[in-house]
Amino acid sequence: MSIIEIKNISFSYNNVDLALNDVSLSIPQGNYVTIVGHNGSGKSTIAKCIIGLLQTSQGEIIVDGLTLNNENIDAIRSKVGLVFQNPDNQFIGSTVKDDIAFGLENHRVDPKLMDEIIDRFAKAVNMSDYLNFEPTKLSGGQKQRVAIAGALSMTPKILILDEATSMLDPKGKSEVNDLVKQLHSQTNMTIISITHDIEEAYQSDIVYVMNEGRIIEFGDPKDILAKEVLLKSIKLDIPFALKFKFALNKVGIIVDDTSLEGMVKEL
Repeated sequence: MSIIEIKNISFSYNNVDLALNDVSLSIPQGNYVTIVGHNGSGKSTIAKCIIGLLQTSQGEIIVDGLTLNNENIDAIRSKVGLVFQNPDNQFIGSTVKDDIAFGLENHRVDPKLMDEIIDRFAKAVNMSDYLNFEPTKLSGGQKQRVAIAGALSMTPKILILDEATSMLDPKGKSEVNDLVKQLHSQTNMTIISITHDIEEAYQSDIVYVMNEGRIIEFGDPKDILAKEVLLKSIKLDIPFALKFKFALNKVGIIVDDTSLEGMVKEL
């Protein structure tokens, strides 16, 4: 069953050039999906269209059985948590606790219930010890963990990460990617990660590749991300594990596994 259906949508920022050009995709419930592409490919525009921040010029978007329109937009937004690229632009509260509480207050959650909810989701992202910290005192990875906790506190069915690791150092990127994989393995939440990080895409269930406002490939990451010529033609790379596999093949060492751990065991 698909939790998101996008049917032939188009969108333009300037009424001339199409940022999205007749895009269709289907996201199964509970899947971890990545949408990859170079800057300007249209991948972040899709996220904004899904929650109605941008209005498409044609096509249809259905989220958890609801068609995106003025009547359903609030119900759809209650089902979707969105984490943006820059963690510094996402903080509202003066402390981590206040920031997680902000969304709960907007949803008029009973104040008597808030502490338990805040504690639960702070723990889920390993930030329980930082609830009274000022956000400015946190590392980039910690800030994104708090942003994810705030999104999760709304108990969404879908979590969208819009380039959520692109501004982080390697340690922060690893922290957030590990958290996303953990969330996916422990819950039935649908996760959509919009990224140009090919290594992250390699860990997902489905990958969509975008270029110039269109989806040009989609499917199993191990198949799609092995298409080196195609990816390089749109200024993307292939995962390191595949580079290693291809290098071994060139010297006559044939391995079947596509993970570094699996290749090491085969060798």
